[in-house]
Amino acid sequence: MERLENPYRGRGLPEDVLAGVPWPSIAADAPAELLARCPAAAETPLARLGGFAAEVWAKDERSRMGLGSFKALGAAYVIAHDAVATGRDDLSTALAGRTYVAASAGNHGLSVAAGTRLFGARAAIWLADTVPKAFADRLRAKGAQVVREGADYEASMASAARAAADKGWILLSDSSWPGYVDIPHRLMEGYLALAAETTRQMPAPPDLIVLQAGVAGLAAAGAAWFRHVWGEGPRIVVVEPEFAPALRDSIRAGRPVTASGPVSSMGRLDCKEPSLIALKGLARDADAFVTVTEAEAAAVLPGLAAQGMGTTPSGGAGAAALMATGLDAGTRVLCVISEEPEA
Repeated sequence: MERLENPYRGRGLPEDVLAGVPWPSIAADAPAELLARCPAAAETPLARLGGFAAEVWAKDERSRMGLGSFKALGAAYVIAHDAVATGRDDLSTALAGRTYVAASAGNHGLSVAAGTRLFGARAAIWLADTVPKAFADRLRAKGAQVVREGADYEASMASAARAAADKGWILLSDSSWPGYVDIPHRLMEGYLALAAETTRQMPAPPDLIVLQAGVAGLAAAGAAWFRHVWGEGPRIVVVEPEFAPALRDSIRAGRPVTASGPVSSMGRLDCKEPSLIALKGLARDADAFVTVTEAEAAAVLPGLAAQGMGTTPSGGAGAAALMATGLDAGTRVLCVISEEPEA
């Protein structure tokens, strides 16, 4: 595991670096109001993890809205917001005729597919060659059109964006880049539901928070909310795969950069380019950025499974960082088990 302390903590990157990029939202009431109208919505549990010297609490997202990951709170929230904005009484057909297109490493696509199905729209999901067949099957089962294109997430994202432009579809990405910030900003706002639940459920504020990151929407939304509620007390550490250290490298460079590396077993975190909104927020809110190795990500999984917390290398990356770090017995820690194990 490698660590980089954040030299921009508390102030963020220089203003001209990400000019025009919004800060992550802390408007947690907005997703809460929409979720209250969804019969599938329910709080996910906060569980105490064993196997650590420290007091470790994990927000367990494996059952979120029946989709198996925190991503259920993102794209589906954007689509629900669009449906309500039509003003129609029958929301089940409010978005008829619209097609939402996205690239996904799996879970984001499921959220898009579920959201479109609820409100009468269609979903077209681009998958890279590295995404497991099981995710493609699950997407098709929810009625999504699945297109395999690209050797990695970035290539499939470029293909999805071209298709959206060519066909007049709505591009729904969980990342952001120059000129594309409104939809991902709202998507990240959906993740505040998870963060707000966590601050209600924790028995006391944590000393340390570890948040795994791909394009980093969850990490940035969570960090912004936790600073809003708990202030400067907790130390916030962002965890990336050693093969995809886009945030770490961007912080080191003082500007957004594209990371390089082979394919990681932490597939949902294997993103070589950070979301600009997320980078802006985490440069201000995170204390450090760490990378975990493939071996470290694998090593934590048997212990998690043994206590009924089975997940994937992506889902357990935060816990893997804790195991590799070693913590004092008096430390109270928060992490996220972000997805269910693969079938």
